[in-house]
Amino acid sequence: MATYQLTRDIPVDESFDVLVAGGGPAGTAAAVSAARLGAKVLLVEATGCLGGMGTAGLVSTFGPVSDGKRMLVGGFMKELVESMFQRGALGPHVVPEFLYSQLNRWVPFKPEMLKRILDEMVQYAGVDVRFFTRLIDAEARDGKIAGAVISNIEGYKFIRAKSYIDATGDAQLSALAGADCHLILRDNDAVAPSTLCSMFTGVNWNDAAYGEDWRGIDKVKAFSKKQLQKAVDDGFFSVPDRFMPGMNKIGKHAAQLNAGHVFGLDGLDSRSLSDGMIEGRKLAVEYMEFFRKYLPGCEEIDLLTTAPVMGVRDTRRIVGEFELTIEDFKAARQFPDQVAVYNRPMDNHPKDTSEEEYQRFMKDFEGFHGLGEGDCLGIPYGILVPKGWENLWVAGRCHSSDSKVHGSIRAQSAAYMMGQAAATAAVQSIRTGQPACDLDTAELVTTLRGAGAYLPQTELSKTMTR
Repeated sequence: MATYQLTRDIPVDESFDVLVAGGGPAGTAAAVSAARLGAKVLLVEATGCLGGMGTAGLVSTFGPVSDGKRMLVGGFMKELVESMFQRGALGPHVVPEFLYSQLNRWVPFKPEMLKRILDEMVQYAGVDVRFFTRLIDAEARDGKIAGAVISNIEGYKFIRAKSYIDATGDAQLSALAGADCHLILRDNDAVAPSTLCSMFTGVNWNDAAYGEDWRGIDKVKAFSKKQLQKAVDDGFFSVPDRFMPGMNKIGKHAAQLNAGHVFGLDGLDSRSLSDGMIEGRKLAVEYMEFFRKYLPGCEEIDLLTTAPVMGVRDTRRIVGEFELTIEDFKAARQFPDQVAVYNRPMDNHPKDTSEEEYQRFMKDFEGFHGLGEGDCLGIPYGILVPKGWENLWVAGRCHSSDSKVHGSIRAQSAAYMMGQAAATAAVQSIRTGQPACDLDTAELVTTLRGAGAYLPQTELSKTMTR
């Protein structure tokens, strides 16, 4: 392919301490947390809202926030979910047990209300937000970023900050800076499928088939699973996909649908993403027709909209100072430098429509459903640090883990906690001069605990687990 050399004089902005790339769960938590610690923060987001997949992607349900005995999430995420509950932003059937005492209980919410709450949080913290702004390049040398180029309607700008947090989901900043990364689809034969989520109205959640209290939602899921298999056997779908993550109640007659896998999509390829969006919109109509035909209470269901952003589960992950593995998950391993704890089953979706792959998924998800009641997995600091880097952190799904663990901790609720941890580390680095790859993690954990994080480890260490 022929190349073209682009030369431009770009304005330089040196007024920020921390640049956060990406305004999804991880990025929003990072920006607010850094600003609360006194840093001047620039948050750049490619879309027109914060919340990422929870808002623009319409994945309007948080992963579990409890271990069945207590709430595991703390700090920013606890503040957010409790505020949403108090303001009626969660599903109308959500009761306190969802947050404090239910094991593996997903927490549905209203995406438009989440947008507004996150707007308020960044404004109150004093974060400088730039919507419709993309990160397009970075200048780095010897494990340290000197600056990053952003692009928006005003043109290009070079941001020379002190610390950088990559919350792009795709490890875009890390890759542009030259950090080592795993390209998931290109390093493997298959990758987790993507999903274009959608919103519906006209659901009769009070149908007698579902019961009268919040437990009725479990009956909906069980019945949907049975009817989905029947529809596949009937040849109803253009893609014989046996797994539907679920339809979530978010209003009196409203539902969010996480269904319609787009297999083999490469989230780092614009043509693949474009084709996937077209396919996803077609599948949303098929699912509307499926619900009308096969499920009680859905005879009048209507498709309101599909998300403007594809729900991509995996693209690129950093090579971190530490890699979290399935062995750590099975052992419910705790770390002296853990910056969050979590309990969510591995959710590694079928990678194709074969019976073999579906049975593999069912064995992983139901045969080894996850950690037990009262258990949790520690998320160590080192998975947020690209190996050898001084002023760069990641947060969210581009962290350093193997594919099976990634299927558990890529969830939004875990991403919010990672964002707060990365921001706290970044501000500590600015204040002390400690590089990301050699940070005093005992001090980091102590600061996070002071901000409300639940970190139950009994021993601390000044050095990270490697």
